[in-house]
Amino acid sequence: MRKKQAKKRPLLPDPRFNDQLVTRFVNMLMWDGKKSVAFKVFYDAMDIVEAKKTDEEKSSLELWKEALSNVMPHVEVRSRRVGGATFQIPMQIRPDRKISTAMKWLILFARKRNEKSMAQKLAGEVLAASKEEGAAVKRRVDTHKMAEANKAFSHFRF
Repeated sequence: MRKKQAKKRPLLPDPRFNDQLVTRFVNMLMWDGKKSVAFKVFYDAMDIVEAKKTDEEKSSLELWKEALSNVMPHVEVRSRRVGGATFQIPMQIRPDRKISTAMKWLILFARKRNEKSMAQKLAGEVLAASKEEGAAVKRRVDTHKMAEANKAFSHFRF
């Protein structure tokens, strides 16, 4: 290998929940380097989740983590050319990539929702995902179905 693997930079935990995962999520949520705005959106969304939740023994942060784990894919398909044909090959996903994929999907489908503010959109998507419904969970289910359908090509793994 010519190039060294890039070093993982340590993330500072967020001020309110003291959690590194929250900071990572906010970094993905952020646009144009406006981190304080992204934090405000996330905390407002957590307040909305706190107000709307039906399950009393869980905090809004626990609901968000549950939503994240419900969106997390375990397998994905990767394209690979074998003898002139392109096959979709199901592969296991690294734990790090699982988390980042889940976060990206949650944010993507929150942005596509029809509520007024981004905080409301994010809160709606988190609540839906924690109940195993919503567009982000549907994306995970579709990804798993695709991997299942292409199981026959798994011997082409690289």
